[in-house]
Amino acid sequence: MEPTSLSGRKILLVISGGIAAYKSLTLIRELKKLRCDVKCVLSGNAHHFVTPLSVAAISENRVYSDLFSLTDEHEMGHIRLSREADLVVVAPATADLIAKMANGLADDPASTVLLASTSRILVAPAMNTAMWENPATVANMDLLRSRGVLQVGPGEGELACGDVGPGRMVEPSEILEAIILALKTRGALDGMRALVTAGPTYEPIDPVRFLGNRSSGKQGFALAAELASEGAETILVSGPCALPDPSGVDTVRVETAEEMLAAVLQRLPADIAVCAAAVADWRIDSQESTKIKKDTGQQPALSLIENPDILATLSAISDSRPALVVGFAAETERLLENATDKRRRKGCDWIVANDVGPKSGVFGGDTNTVHLITDKGSEAWPTMTKVEVARSLVQRIADHFAPQ
Repeated sequence: MEPTSLSGRKILLVISGGIAAYKSLTLIRELKKLRCDVKCVLSGNAHHFVTPLSVAAISENRVYSDLFSLTDEHEMGHIRLSREADLVVVAPATADLIAKMANGLADDPASTVLLASTSRILVAPAMNTAMWENPATVANMDLLRSRGVLQVGPGEGELACGDVGPGRMVEPSEILEAIILALKTRGALDGMRALVTAGPTYEPIDPVRFLGNRSSGKQGFALAAELASEGAETILVSGPCALPDPSGVDTVRVETAEEMLAAVLQRLPADIAVCAAAVADWRIDSQESTKIKKDTGQQPALSLIENPDILATLSAISDSRPALVVGFAAETERLLENATDKRRRKGCDWIVANDVGPKSGVFGGDTNTVHLITDKGSEAWPTMTKVEVARSLVQRIADHFAPQ
């Protein structure tokens, strides 16, 4: 590694309150040797382990440690601070700060900067083994990874509490390697544009009722995060769901199938289209302008008309069709037969088929069991988390576009 290879790159180092914080001083020193511009933010408890004076002396920059400092906000507000960085590094990342990141909390300088950041984020977890293996931490890390947050460590070894096991923050040299990789490596889809649909659509019946489905949007959101992490300029068009916007993704919120189609067509051209949304097949012919009352003595008759087919529309576009169109087939019976037929009818390149029957737990769940169907046939994938399914599918997409 040439000593000037990262010259001028801007690193925002977030130091949280754990015993491993002392290693951050070595990390700062190594980054400075590579001529990085390092600015540091301390969490509310970090000053118990490293002093702002020592951090400032080594980084050669002022340290931000007070959320309500008028001087800090005037000179470098947390919004500007979080967005000017080429990479945000959280080392150490305690269980508490990881939980705040996952849940969008902002009650100290560190969590506020992280919530406001639009830059890539790398975390180096550090905590007791029981905390690292706690289901809450596992779920929080899964969520962060699904949003495109990078991770290095933790390692295994003797911890400050005397326990031996996973949870130890990796050494500064390993964090430095991860930083260099994040800053220097081009993503496999760098320079490409990806369009993803996710979630359900809601088709209004009257002002308070709608036709919809149980899709949570988790698979589509995970796919968007993975595509962005591989360097693709990623647009996510999502129906109504409670998930936060993935980091580094342009997220567009819609409600109906017609709105989703319009949003998709407005954002073409794209190299890749992944239609993971569970779009309602039907909508009400004529939406009532007032709430339908049940005490009229008459049962309402709902007249349905077919919704636009987003996957088929994208596949059939002649002038701006994406080079790769991937659809999803949510089936409750004859999975492979129905999905293979759907690929033929829709004209898409690939279909990801999954069983969404009542016993599958796919809708709203965190795991998925899929088959990938292409012109070369079908292949069964093992049951994985939706994040892992997304990672595997994006890797296939990257392989598809890799030079032969």
